[in-house]
Amino acid sequence: MPLLDTPVRLGVQLQPQHAPYSAFRDAVLRLEEMGVDVLFNWDHFFPLSGDPDGLHFESWTMLAAWAEQTERVEFGALVNCNSYRNPDLQADMARTVDHISAKDGVGRFIFATGSGWFARDYEEYGYDFGTAGSRLDDLAAGLERIEARWQRLNPAPTREIPVMIGGQGEQKTLRLVARHADIWHSFVRPDQLAHKLDVIEKWSEREQRDTSNLVISNELHQRGEGFADELYDAGVRLFTLGFQGPDWDYDLIRSWLRWRDSKNA
Repeated sequence: MPLLDTPVRLGVQLQPQHAPYSAFRDAVLRLEEMGVDVLFNWDHFFPLSGDPDGLHFESWTMLAAWAEQTERVEFGALVNCNSYRNPDLQADMARTVDHISAKDGVGRFIFATGSGWFARDYEEYGYDFGTAGSRLDDLAAGLERIEARWQRLNPAPTREIPVMIGGQGEQKTLRLVARHADIWHSFVRPDQLAHKLDVIEKWSEREQRDTSNLVISNELHQRGEGFADELYDAGVRLFTLGFQGPDWDYDLIRSWLRWRDSKNA
């Protein structure tokens, strides 16, 4: 581990804030046409930057629209908040979005999830914020229920929906990665990745789960190609890039697509 024999992919996170929905619809179409591999939004209820009460849209309803609108690109939230929806409901929503996206019979949805952290979401929407530890415990229990529900749904998902887990805590989060994840996402620096991967490997031995196909994901926002090269050398194969509108910088995306293609040449 990690899985190195896989193409480099570029994921763009369309931050669902400060723009009308028509702008996101147009951006999704253009990014898919440009050749982006994965599209993400995020699962919050208020902007994370700029005007805290500015325009903002909900994650899952947006993802269902993307499922219908797109033809090729994979997509998901970076990341879903486990606290906001009953786990069995999350499983059913994910299965349904998976089917909506299955234009050739196979869905394109990635179930990327985490324990939640943005206190305002919890406070204004009436969720118990708890502690970082209690939210991670809830995520652990939720993932068990989600995977069990996928086995019972009729119709079943069109494929084994990839599970992406975000975070880097060594005692709880990385154990969940070892137990459940197909993709691990973090903001860990290149020189720290080897240690974190060692932790995941030790947890995978304890969990008796093969993680040799684990894809490593990391963030490129405000980073240069030198930093991306270091991440690549450390094993990262899915690179994500935060993208804020409505004045989308498509030249930035083109430059990272060229870098991706150079790695895959």
